[in-house]
Amino acid sequence: MSDLPRVLFAATSADKVGSLDTGCWLEELAAPYYVLKSRGFEPVFSSTKGGKIPIDPKSIQEQYLASTSRDFLKDDEAMTKLNNTVRMNEVDPKDFVALFVPGGHGVMIDGPKDMKPLVEAFAKQDKIVAAVCHGPAALTEAELNGKPLVKGKKVTSLSNSEEELIGADKDVPFLLEDRLKERGAIFEQAGNLEPHVVVDGKLITGQNPASSEPLGKAMADALSVAIR
Repeated sequence: MSDLPRVLFAATSADKVGSLDTGCWLEELAAPYYVLKSRGFEPVFSSTKGGKIPIDPKSIQEQYLASTSRDFLKDDEAMTKLNNTVRMNEVDPKDFVALFVPGGHGVMIDGPKDMKPLVEAFAKQDKIVAAVCHGPAALTEAELNGKPLVKGKKVTSLSNSEEELIGADKDVPFLLEDRLKERGAIFEQAGNLEPHVVVDGKLITGQNPASSEPLGKAMADALSVAIR
């Protein structure tokens, strides 16, 4: 194991939502992975059940396959990490400088409840917590000092209009934009499928897959200051 500061990636283990085959959206895992590696951090992969992270089959179809996803699929080290994750309830947040939750519809299933303790632990330690697209589902049940973690915080996620655009609004258990607002978040968004990252203190969120790389850069920038 290297001496580099480590960032915990917390991914879904759910491969179904409604009638959809799903999992983690590969670009949202791959883009931040390469950004953080290039900036001197060690990404460590975990998932709610451990073992292999299910990848949303749509995210590896040619029309959706991002360049970072292509690189990731050919990267033996990265694929070994993806196929052999530690269960997230077996990690110690003290060993990491930040938490990142990639999206994909799967996290709508296990994010709110199963990732809640991990999110809360990082927040209580005043560490950076980041999530992209559907990843902020992991923030919706988390609390800090007896109130919702996102209350009064500027955040973004896949918007209602984007969920409708991709035709998944009837399959998801809730609309993420609505749930974040219900929990007191100040929701911000750019146009549909446009990259957009929101930084509010040590909470960093991205709107959609196109926001994955800029979110990784925002995390690296914030971490460079936080651990200086």
